[in-house]
Order: sequence, then structure tokens, then C-alpha cells
Amino acid sequence: MDKIDLFARLGPEIATVDQAMHRDMHGLARKKPLPDTLQKVLEHALFNGGKRIRPLLCILAARLCGHPGKEVYPLAIAFEYLHVATLLHDDVIDNAETRRGRPSANKLFGLTPVILAGDFLHARCMFLVGTLGGRRCLDLICGVTEAMVAGEFLQLANAQNFNQSEKDYFAVIDGKTALFIGAVCETGGIFGGASAMEITALKTYGANLGKAFQMQDDLLDYLGDPAKTGKTGGNDFCEGKMTLPLLHALDKAGRTEYDFLLGLLKGMKNERVANLEEAREIIRKNSGFEYTRNLAEKLINDAVASLSFFAAARDKAVLEILVGLARYVVTREK
Repeated sequence: MDKIDLFARLGPEIATVDQAMHRDMHGLARKKPLPDTLQKVLEHALFNGGKRIRPLLCILAARLCGHPGKEVYPLAIAFEYLHVATLLHDDVIDNAETRRGRPSANKLFGLTPVILAGDFLHARCMFLVGTLGGRRCLDLICGVTEAMVAGEFLQLANAQNFNQSEKDYFAVIDGKTALFIGAVCETGGIFGGASAMEITALKTYGANLGKAFQMQDDLLDYLGDPAKTGKTGGNDFCEGKMTLPLLHALDKAGRTEYDFLLGLLKGMKNERVANLEEAREIIRKNSGFEYTRNLAEKLINDAVASLSFFAAARDKAVLEILVGLARYVVTREK
């Protein structure tokens, strides 16, 4: 299934997710009018593009486990709320000026309103999960939210650690991304009445998607077309971030190339910007990009293999879409 076919199938679902978020926001406003600035920040952040991957995974997991009804949508949107809350807070932390090719919310509305809007979405997510998913789902999502924060702190601690290992890297992306995606799939399975073994399979699928998604982001930062990604090429390196392509290159490089990269990482940002192309070539020569791509593809193959547990599922179309989403993760260009 190619990308065009995949999103043609998912288009109606994405539209329904958007409608569910609009209904939820309007319902809140009817109960008690939201502050005008909060409404503007939420409108900008929630309806500024995005593929709605997280709510879609929740919906598809529930269907795969035998719950085809519409009741899952109000639960599924909770995961878009939590995702967008993390993006708002990330942009504040990074002082980002753009998001998906448009001005970031913090650029338009200021830091304090954006932080508060992120807090609002986080609270709304937890209310929906607790109310619609029950205590088991709430415990699960609270746990991964704690892991997200711990992942951010670990990333901060690693910021000046130029001797990081792959283990350090995966500890961060597990906390920041993989555990959340895995929990989204688990929650959909729980809502759909999945067995313990089915939930384990869904967790494996989602966690592997999350890891591979981050690794593809790492590749796109170095190799992607800025016109498609909406980001400046090489930004991770220029900011001194130790992503997997760079970590692998440092591990494999000879002394001269290692010292060159390490000197740039320890130096000023303007030095990294000036030497970005040479650094990119060193990473390529030392298989940083190839290694990352191959590992991401292995994770996706393992994710698809975990779905073989559902080979007897009645809804084969859902299974095909989940496989298609997995393949999309490592072929996307933005």
C-alpha cells in the first residue's frame, strides 16, 4: 500500500477525528466560555495540519480487537491533545519560531499563554482517558506521561555528554516517543476488549513504530528536503544534538574525523553551522545514515511481524492499514 492509497483510506477517519475535536472544544465552550487567547492558541495548535497518527492508532487497534463503533473517537482524540501539548511545550523549550512551516504558537501568542494551553490540553487528555477508558487506561497514560518528562530530563542530562551510547539514545526516545505510541495502541486494544496476548502484540507494534518514527526524524534532519520537512536541514547537528546517525559515526570514525566532529560539538554553534556539510559527509562515510535506516527498517519489520498475531482478524482492511502505517513511518519525507 503506497502513501497515496494509505491516506486516501485514512482521509475520512482523519476528518472524523477533527470533527470529534471540534465537538469536544465546542462542548467545553458551551459549558463555560474559554478565554479568548486560549481558544486562539488551541485553534492554531490543534488544527494546523498533522496526520493524526496517534488517535488513528487508537481507533484502528480498537477495531482490530472487535470494537468498530464510534464510541472510541472521544477517547482517541485525547492522544492528539497530549501530543499537541508536548509540541507546545517543546517549542517553548527550544524557542522555536516555526512549526509545520508556519509560525509557532509561542511566536504568535507568547510563552505564558502557550505553556498554559499545553497544560489545558494535558488536563483534558487525562479527563477523557480516565472517564472513557477507565482506571486501567488512565494508569497507563499517566505512566507514559511521567516517562516523557523523565525522557526530557535525561536528554537535558545528556546534552553535554559527548560519550553517549546507543543505550543512552534509546532511553531518551523510549521515554519521549516509543512508550507513548505503544500505550496508545494498548489503550485502543483495552477499549476493544483485547486479550492479554493481543495487548502485548499491540504494545510491541506501537513501541517499534515510535522508535522508528524518531529515527526517521533523525535522518530527515540531515537528509530531508527543507521544503517538505518545514525545518532547516542539519538543525540537530547545529544545535549540538546527539542523534543516532552522529552517535554511530563517532563510534566508527577514525581519530582525525572523530576529533573533528567532537571539536565542533564542543565548540560554538556558528562553527557547526559553517562546517555542517563536512560533518554530514563524515557521518555518511562512516555509515551513520545507512545504519540508522537499516535499524529503523528492522524495527518496522518486527512491528509488522507482531501483527501476525491478528492474522485471523475479521477486519482485514484494518490490518492492511496498520501495516501500511508502519511502512509509511520509514518512507515519509516530512
